[in-house]
Amino acid sequence: MDHPPRVRALKRVLGAVADGIDPVIDLWRPYIDGLHNLPADGRFLLVGNHTQMGSAEILLIPYAVRREIGVRVRPLADRQFGQIRGLPGDLMAAFGGVVGAPETARELMRHDQTILVFPGGGREIPKFKGEEYTLRWQGRSGFARLAVENGYPIVPVGLVGGDDVYRSLTVRDSAWGRFSQAIGSRLGGRDDMAMPLVRGVGPTLIPRPERMYLRFGAPIDTTTPVGIDSSGWAEEVKRRTQTGLERILDDLLGLRETDPYRGLNPLGWFRAARPEPA
Repeated sequence: MDHPPRVRALKRVLGAVADGIDPVIDLWRPYIDGLHNLPADGRFLLVGNHTQMGSAEILLIPYAVRREIGVRVRPLADRQFGQIRGLPGDLMAAFGGVVGAPETARELMRHDQTILVFPGGGREIPKFKGEEYTLRWQGRSGFARLAVENGYPIVPVGLVGGDDVYRSLTVRDSAWGRFSQAIGSRLGGRDDMAMPLVRGVGPTLIPRPERMYLRFGAPIDTTTPVGIDSSGWAEEVKRRTQTGLERILDDLLGLRETDPYRGLNPLGWFRAARPEPA
């Protein structure tokens, strides 16, 4: 795609930042494992979970992949976010993000690009109380159909930590939840973008310092078996991906519970849990 000069300039700046950001990431000490599961040729579809922080997984997943196998990840953005204009839209384009339409994904797959998708889309970001680290994929199976159609391996990738930066105070079925859904429906035509009441540090909106835990799962082969209907196989691929990702999230939550340094000042994370050697 031929981007305008301002986007190309931002792309160069982001590239320079990415090349020198290792010390900053290492200082924050995220837990990252499963990198050995990334296909070296870069031809795979990353399928992840959105968290309330939103930006944590969008930044950390491409960073980890680029650092490990040297390829650029192309995130697929929710159509609503893909319509953003001005500087935010330019930044998304410079970062490699594209609108998550089937034709866009097919084009990227034809060029063997590394792609990142969050099937829950923007509706998975606002989490009401009790919805932390749950997937909201109802009716979302397009990623599986495209992967099957193009023989693209799927790598599930889970992030734990982002849903704890802010704590939700309300459940979805509360008076506030219903009111927020009604407002979302009236203003944007989508009641699935309702916003919960949240707090950060104490009663404030200052983000809580939380260590991030990231894991890449084993690739899922999407090649349609002989004699199996492709549409039925796509549903099975979706099920296997969702099950694999939910298992990753459960494992990371368990790992975090046993990490004695997780709740300390970020300076203490240097002694926190580290991935086991592959």
